[in-house]
Amino acid sequence: MKVSVFQTGLVAEPLRGRFDNYGKMFADLVGDGGGKFTYETVSLIEDEPLPNIDDVEAIIITGSSLGVYDKKPWMDPLRDFIREAYARSIPMIGVCFGHQILADALGGVVKKSEKGWGVGRHQYAITQKSAYMADAPDQMQFNVIHQDQVITPPSISKVIGGNDFTPNAMLEYDNGAAISIQAHPEFENEYAKAVYTLRSGELFDPKVGEEAVASAQTQNDNELMAEYFRRFLNRSD
Repeated sequence: MKVSVFQTGLVAEPLRGRFDNYGKMFADLVGDGGGKFTYETVSLIEDEPLPNIDDVEAIIITGSSLGVYDKKPWMDPLRDFIREAYARSIPMIGVCFGHQILADALGGVVKKSEKGWGVGRHQYAITQKSAYMADAPDQMQFNVIHQDQVITPPSISKVIGGNDFTPNAMLEYDNGAAISIQAHPEFENEYAKAVYTLRSGELFDPKVGEEAVASAQTQNDNELMAEYFRRFLNRSD
């Protein structure tokens, strides 16, 4: 299965010498699944065209510093692509902005949250467990950095994880071929700490940044989420 990673954001310029781009982060996170998966990165943020949907076998949509309300020329074509992919039951995984634009394209509401920025390590309660997550713990924790949220999930989705700050943090769609998460399982702790440090005092209060960096010292559940992504893609094969 070829996994097309739609890159909708870029690693901040000061960090590019130290860290890979988001497409590579996802390829490293999910891995080749024992030789089952290959990857291509389609950098929409850099104006690369969407592929022919007939040639697409699976999709991951990355995070971005942009919001779904930003008027970028690639966003409406991406929405149309998402709707067509959903109609064809092409497996899709959305992360952060990817989580949001999936919901937006399929009938949900996404806005800046009145709660402000969510930064650092967040823990989500796993409220529903499909077969590919049957052995999931009741709580999972990941690095997050976001102000926008899915406020109203699409009617064709169900919430499978969240917390008080982000109630609709993990969604699964009714066709069984689309899932999404607000957090960043592709962010290893060192990258998360670098981002929190870089954005501290720019996007949020420096004290919030310090607390976020401290929280990112602890164990995350990235590898466990990677296993669930692999299982999801395998069952969609």
